[in-house]
Amino acid sequence: MTLAERYRNVIDWFSRNMPTAQTELHYSNAYELLVAVILSAQCTDKRVNQVTPALFRRFPDAKSMAQGSVDEIFELIKSCSFPNNKAAHLLGMAQMLTYRFDGKVPDNIEQLQQLPGVGRKTANVILAVIYNKPALAVDTHVFRVSARIGLTVNAKRPIDTERQLVENIAPELLPIAHHWLILHGRYVCTARKPKCESCGLSDCCAYFENENKK
Repeated sequence: MTLAERYRNVIDWFSRNMPTAQTELHYSNAYELLVAVILSAQCTDKRVNQVTPALFRRFPDAKSMAQGSVDEIFELIKSCSFPNNKAAHLLGMAQMLTYRFDGKVPDNIEQLQQLPGVGRKTANVILAVIYNKPALAVDTHVFRVSARIGLTVNAKRPIDTERQLVENIAPELLPIAHHWLILHGRYVCTARKPKCESCGLSDCCAYFENENKK
């Protein structure tokens, strides 16, 4: 199977079986999604969704959070992983958003990455989900699943994975492709024991093909 055929088959299957894939983080605006994605680093979406309701009641927008304190933010997010760092990042992010960007979440990757706690992955999530731009965020699930299926070759870093996926997926599909791969990695192509027997992509998956040759 050629690389082009693999991409075509994978995209066709996802398009038919996951046509409305979307983030599992709960949010109602760009600020809330930005906060949620920062909190989701090395933390489950389920845990983040348990934390954010109280956090957003106390800090409904960037301006209110900018006037808060690290200690108060910490108390509201302490059940998340790395709460000390994340509390500092959230305060710094809110202050920069308020005083440099007039409270509006930027719509370009350079400005987004100036915000404390925002790396390329988080920036791409915002661009894709909020602004529907042709961006694709690479987290551990996307990195693993792309390599297993055979969509990427010798991708050593997330940026390598991103570049290969962007080269081979139509721009209009990039925002949803992130959700296809992350959800597939979360529920089917799991890290320790992929559920190949129930995977609809087994006929075009490099990992499944190699396993069957053993």
